[in-house]
Amino acid sequence: MMNDNLKRGRRFRLAVGVVLLGLVALFYPHNNPYYLTRPVPPQCLALRNSPEPTANFIASRTTQGSDRFVEGTPPVLIRNAKILTAARNGTEIVFGDILLDKGVVQGVGYIPNALTQNRPNLHVVDAAGKWVSPGIVDLHSHLAVYSAPDLEGASDGNSGNGPILPWLRSIDGLNTHDDAFRLAIAGGVTTAQILPGSANNIGGQAFLIKPRPTSERSASAMLLEPPLTLGLNTSDTRPKWRHMKHACGENPSRTYSQNRMDSAWAFRDAYETARKIRDAQDDFCRRAEMGMWDGKEEFPENLQREALVDVLRGRVKLSVHCYEAVDLDQIVRLSNEFKFPVASFHHAGETYLVPELLKKAWGGIPTIALFASNFRKKREAYRGSEFAPRILTDNGIPAAMKSDHPVINSRHLMYEAQQAHYYGLNPALALASVTSTPAKALGVGWRVGTLATGFDADLVIWDSHPLALGATPVQVYIDGIPQLDKPATLHKPHAFQDVPQTPSWEEEIKKTIEYEGLPPLEGRKEKGVVMFVNVLRVETTEAGVWGGQHDGGEGGSLRVVVDGGAVRCVAREEVWMDEEAGCGFSLDGADAVVTVDLKGGELAPGLTTFGSDLGLSEIMLEASTTDGRVFDPLTMHVPKILKDTVVRAVDGLQFGGRNTLLAYRAGVTTAVVAPMGYDFMRGVGTAFATGASGALASNAIVQAETAMHIAIHPSMVASVSTQIGTLRKLLLVDDSEGPWRRVRNGEIPLVVAVHSADIMATLLRLKTEFERARFTALRLTFAGATEAHLLAAEIGAAGVSVVLSPARPYPEQWDRRRILPGPPLSRKTSVITLLEHGVNVALGVASDYDARNARFEIAWAALDADGAIDYPTAMALSTKNLHKALGLDGRALVDEKEELVVLQGGGMFDFDSKVVGVVSRRRGVVDLF
Repeated sequence: MMNDNLKRGRRFRLAVGVVLLGLVALFYPHNNPYYLTRPVPPQCLALRNSPEPTANFIASRTTQGSDRFVEGTPPVLIRNAKILTAARNGTEIVFGDILLDKGVVQGVGYIPNALTQNRPNLHVVDAAGKWVSPGIVDLHSHLAVYSAPDLEGASDGNSGNGPILPWLRSIDGLNTHDDAFRLAIAGGVTTAQILPGSANNIGGQAFLIKPRPTSERSASAMLLEPPLTLGLNTSDTRPKWRHMKHACGENPSRTYSQNRMDSAWAFRDAYETARKIRDAQDDFCRRAEMGMWDGKEEFPENLQREALVDVLRGRVKLSVHCYEAVDLDQIVRLSNEFKFPVASFHHAGETYLVPELLKKAWGGIPTIALFASNFRKKREAYRGSEFAPRILTDNGIPAAMKSDHPVINSRHLMYEAQQAHYYGLNPALALASVTSTPAKALGVGWRVGTLATGFDADLVIWDSHPLALGATPVQVYIDGIPQLDKPATLHKPHAFQDVPQTPSWEEEIKKTIEYEGLPPLEGRKEKGVVMFVNVLRVETTEAGVWGGQHDGGEGGSLRVVVDGGAVRCVAREEVWMDEEAGCGFSLDGADAVVTVDLKGGELAPGLTTFGSDLGLSEIMLEASTTDGRVFDPLTMHVPKILKDTVVRAVDGLQFGGRNTLLAYRAGVTTAVVAPMGYDFMRGVGTAFATGASGALASNAIVQAETAMHIAIHPSMVASVSTQIGTLRKLLLVDDSEGPWRRVRNGEIPLVVAVHSADIMATLLRLKTEFERARFTALRLTFAGATEAHLLAAEIGAAGVSVVLSPARPYPEQWDRRRILPGPPLSRKTSVITLLEHGVNVALGVASDYDARNARFEIAWAALDADGAIDYPTAMALSTKNLHKALGLDGRALVDEKEELVVLQGGGMFDFDSKVVGVVSRRRGVVDLF
C-alpha cells in the first residue's frame, strides 16, 4: 500500500514538472523569439555606468586633449618655475618647467626636448623663479547667479516656490555678463561650483564652470563636465558627476516659516518619494534584464525627482549648507537612513566641534567648506572659529576654503587660505584647501586642482608665495589660454617668496575646543611693571612720551619697561642699565616684574576701525543683539516725538562683544561707529575703546561725539536729488541747534556714505556753494567711496577726506561699478591714486568680523602700491588719517590716552607676528593675551 502511494506521488510530481516545463517553454525568453528581439532599455544600461572616468580615458588626455581645448591655442612652455603641484596632499614641490598643449598639462618638472619638438608656434614663458600653483577651485560660489552689479533680473540664486526644488538648475540663471568674472580670474580662480542659494532645503542642481570668455558667449560653453541630463550635443557620452545644493538651519526656516522639525520631514518625504521611484526603476530593469519586458512598458521616471533619484544612486556630489551640530546630525542621520553620500558640508561653523559625528556620514567623510574669519553674522554662525580648518584636518577631515561669492569676492579666495594658514593650518593643506581638496570633493580631482601630466592646463603664476599676504597673479591660464592682458606686476620684498612662518596658536586652539567655540577673550591685566625684551622696534605717536621711532638696529634689540600702563623706558638691550645711554634705574625693588619675550617683535600704535556696526551689533541678523536701525525721515514715518531728534551712537554702545574683543586682540584699540542705518539720516558717531569692559569703565568712551553721518545713494523711496535737496536745506536754510549747527560752523565733519562719483561731484559743488554762502569751511568726508578715484584731483583740491570701505573694491551695485581694481588688472589702486592727489585717505571695513583684519588690509594696500607707501604712511591709513576724516580730537588718542599694540615675532603688518598684548595708558594696565 505504501509503495503504491509513493508511486502515485512520484507520478503526480512528474506531471506537475512537465506542466511547469511546458509553461517555461511557452513563456521563458530563451525559448521565445519574440522576447529575444527586445534589447535591454537604454535607461537600464545607463545605470551600470559610473561617473568616475576610466584610467584609460584619463591616460588618453595627453594625446586626445581636453574637451575644452580651443583650436588654434598655441602650446606654452613655462620655464624656471617653483611649482606647487598640490599633489601628495599639497606637499609636492617641483623645480623646473611646465608644458601645456591641447588644453592639458603635457609635462611637469623636467621636459625633454622630445616633448617640445613638433609643436609649432610654441610660446615660451620665463617664470624667472616665480611660484606656480594649480588654478584655484572655488567649492562654493554664486558667481553669475548673484551677479555684479546687482540689478533686477540679474540675480537668480534663490527660488521662492517651495522648500524642495531638486529640479531647478543654476545654469538656467547664469548671467554671462557678470562683471565679477574678470575679477575672479584676476585672483587665480579657474573653476567654480555655481550653487543655487540657501533659501530652500533643496535649492536645486549646481554646475561647475570655468570663468574664461568663450567664442560662443553662452552659459553652456563655460561648463566643466556638463552632465548628460543637460542634453548638450557633445561627442563625450561618458556619464559625469552631477551636483546639488541642500540647506538646513536658519536660511530655509526663515524663508518658509518652518522649524527644524519641518525641514527634517521635508527632506525625508522628498527622499522617500525618490526611493520609491528608484526601487520601481530597479524592479523594471531587473525584469527587463531577465527578458520579461514587452517593449511597451515605460521606464518609471519623474522629471522633477530624477535628480534626487541620482543622489540615492551615488551619482551626485551633494553640497549641504549646514552650520550647527543639530543640523549636521540631522543630515548625517538622513544620509544613513536613505544611504546616500554627502560630498561636502558648507559654512559648517560647528563641524570642528563634532569630528566624530562627521565620520558617521554614509559613504565616507565629507569635505568641510569654510570661511576663514567670517562668523557671527547670525546666531547659528556664532561659534565659528578661525581654528576650524586646523582642528578638522588634525582629525583627518578634509577642509576647503570657499568664497560664497559675492559674500566674499572670489577674487580673494587665496586670502581665505592665507588666513587659515595664519591660524594654524599646515601650509600644504592650506594650498590644497583651494586647489586639490575642493576638486576632489567635486569629483573632478582627476582633471583640475593639481598640476600633473594629463590634467587641465589651469594654473597661476604668482608674484610671491601664494600663502604670503597680498600674493597676486602674474598670469592665469585656463585651458592653456592666458587670461590677463598686459598684467600689472608688483615687485615684492624677497621675504614674500617664502612660506610665512606663522605664530603658534596651540593654547588658543585648546581653549576653543574646551569652551565649545566661545573661549574667554579678555586679557590678563597687569597694573604693575611689565618688561618686554628682544624688541626690534618701538613706534609711538609724535606727541607720546617716548615719541618717534626706536630701532634695535642690525642684530640688536630693545628693552621696554612699562609701569601702570605707561612706557617708562626704551633702551638698547646692552645699555639699558646705563645712567646716560639707557634707563638708568634698576627694577630690583619692583614687585613681581612680568617679563615678556617678543622674539623680534615690536610695540606700535593701536589701530582704529570704522565702517561696520562694531559696538552696536553683536549678531547682525539678530535684532535683540543690536542697537537697531535709526528712523529716517525720508524713508520712514517718524513719530512726532522724534521730530528734529539727532541720534547719537554713544547711547547704544555695547561692550565686550566677541567681534569687538577679537579686533582688540588683533591690534585695533579704538572703534568709531555711526548709528545703524542704510538710509539718508543716521546721526552722530562715537569713538570707544575696544578693550573696555563697559561704558562706565575709565576712558571707555574715547570721544562721545565725533562726526555727523548721513548716506546718499540711489533709493526706491527717496531720489538722489531729494536727498541732496534735503542736505542743502540742512546746510543753507536750516538754523537748528545741535550737531547740524556744529557741522555748519566747521566744528565737526560731515561724513557722507556715498559710492557714486556722480553723487560725489554734486556734493563737491554743494560744498563750494555752502562755503561761498557761509564763509565757513565745510569739513566733508566721503565714506565707502568706491568711485572716488575718478575724482581724485577734485577731491584733493577741495580738501575732502576719503575713507575707503571696503578697502578692496567690488562692483556690488550700479553706483559702485566703476572700480579701480588694482594689480594685476590696473597699475594703480584707489589708495595710491588718492594719495598722489593729496587726499587725506583712510581705510575702513564693511563688516564687524573684518575689523580684526585691519592690519592685514593696511599691509595689503601698501603691497599693492608697489613701494609707494612706506611704514608711516601705511600706519596713518588706520590712525591719524582716519581720525582726521572722522572728527577725532588727536589729543584723545595720544599722551595719557595712548595705547600701544604688543606684537611677538614680527611687526604690525607681518603674517609672522601675533598680537600678545596692549599697553594701555587709558586704563593704566597692560593687557596680556
